[in-house]
Formats: sequence, structure tokens, C-alpha cells
Amino acid sequence: MAVDRIQTGLRMDKSLLKVMKGVAEYMDMSLADLIEGILLHALEGKPAIHNPDALSAIENLRKVYGLELTAADAHQHPEPDIDHD
Repeated sequence: MAVDRIQTGLRMDKSLLKVMKGVAEYMDMSLADLIEGILLHALEGKPAIHNPDALSAIENLRKVYGLELTAADAHQHPEPDIDHD
């Protein structure tokens, strides 16, 4: 199946991005491939990462980069209003 990809810009928590980059590196894939895979799994209600070694590495990366956000924090931090004058 051919996949039609486009370039996009995402805004997210700085610590979360650092952890995601570390996870992508650990899994030897690009950040884009990691995000795409996580989303595709989430849309089917499946866990994206279930390997115990990978989960342990993620926990270590969370500590290294100070990521305190959890799934409970999702959608709780709206973007501030930006004046585009």
C-alpha cells in the first residue's frame, strides 16, 4: 500500500518531545515513524509499545528528561491565545 505523507509542524511539551526522540533512537526509527505507529495503534485501541525492555527504557528516559505528564494530563493544557496583529 502506498502512503501519501506530508510535512507537518507539531507543538508539544518539551520534555515529551525529548523522551519521544529518545524512544525513536532506542527503537532505531525516525520520530515521524514512531508518532505514526503510536497513532495507528491508538486508533485501533492497541498498545503501541509492549516490549518490557522498551518500556523500561522509556521509564528511564522519562526520569532523565523530567517528564511528569501522564495520560491523565492529556487535553488539560490548552494553547494560550496568541494575538496575530
